[in-house]
Amino acid sequence: MSRPTSDVRAFEAHATAADLDDLRARLAAARLPEAETVHRAAPDPRRWEQGVPLADLVGLVDYWRTGYDWRSFEERLNRIGQFRTTIDGLGIHFLHRRSARADATPLILTHGWPGSIAEFIDVVDELADPKDAATPAFHVVVPSLPGFGYSDKPATTGWGTEKIAAAWVELMGRLGYSKFAAHGGDFGGVITTILGGRFPAHVLGIHTTFAEGPPGLTTDGLTAVEREWTEETRDFWRHRAAYAKQQATRPQTIGYSLVDSPVGLLAWILDKFAEWTDTEDSPFETISRDRVLDDVTLYWLTRTGASAARIYYESHNSLDPELRVDVPSAITMYPRDLENKCPRPWAQERYRQIVRWSSPETGGHFPSLEVPEYFVKDLQDGLAAVLAANR
Repeated sequence: MSRPTSDVRAFEAHATAADLDDLRARLAAARLPEAETVHRAAPDPRRWEQGVPLADLVGLVDYWRTGYDWRSFEERLNRIGQFRTTIDGLGIHFLHRRSARADATPLILTHGWPGSIAEFIDVVDELADPKDAATPAFHVVVPSLPGFGYSDKPATTGWGTEKIAAAWVELMGRLGYSKFAAHGGDFGGVITTILGGRFPAHVLGIHTTFAEGPPGLTTDGLTAVEREWTEETRDFWRHRAAYAKQQATRPQTIGYSLVDSPVGLLAWILDKFAEWTDTEDSPFETISRDRVLDDVTLYWLTRTGASAARIYYESHNSLDPELRVDVPSAITMYPRDLENKCPRPWAQERYRQIVRWSSPETGGHFPSLEVPEYFVKDLQDGLAAVLAANR
């Protein structure tokens, strides 16, 4: 293990009272459209066919203005431990929770869009100091992607997933972790794949919920379920990916609305929580209002709606088709992760040492929020298999 460097500074989150007052004033003065023209009684997923239903949004906006407690989330971040460091001229924010266990393994967790470090605050403690002494423990590092949260906003192009992965290696080295494990989903899954493929000297192995096979593979030999996965993915990118095309081509244009209007930001993000979670109607069947608002408020207070959207401009569909991952890999495919469920035969073409493959019965795109207890156990078991393969 290398020695930590001094270029790491403690950080505390603290929004000003003026910023919180401004948020509440904007929520109170929001101009809303008329209701959608799809009329269904809840619960019914078809209520969301035109996007976030007006009644759902009005109720959440009212709670955000009168009931939600941002200070509680700030306190939790500060308790875990927050830091910043500068890599390639860009300030990078991260949570860092060291385990009390002498045998703990360094682990970096990477979020995606429209997620944030808020995805992991409920699982950090159990990963660092598990109740079961036989379960592996981890020194947990949770960075904010460039342009997200309390990390700096890039002022030039170039901060795509390849550069971010290299920055994560540098970050872990500064903390004294020359070798580490990595987990991620969404763009965090892409970055985790790149970590495993480009930096095998540093990465012990990976766990991901967002595996991608190389392009051009056929459905020959796939099971009926796997064929259904490929059809769902194809349907998603053909008919439900307007948000991704917008952010990949014109992130600045949508960015004005995301930074100027908290209601616009909330609707843009809530739409994804609704569509990508394992629920029948509302995302709040599995995720609390507070957790969603933690995430959205973090975007709002840091004014990162536009800068976060630019990760699509930098990296959408850009994973190197020739990249192969030879480090031990654990892969989990949650059933309602509609954006990308990869058949195992396809995954094996890229991840050439799969040591554990899991297909849970429940869960969607945000498993650490939807099914946190299962997520932690699955991550622990997957990384245990990864570590065993290193012995």
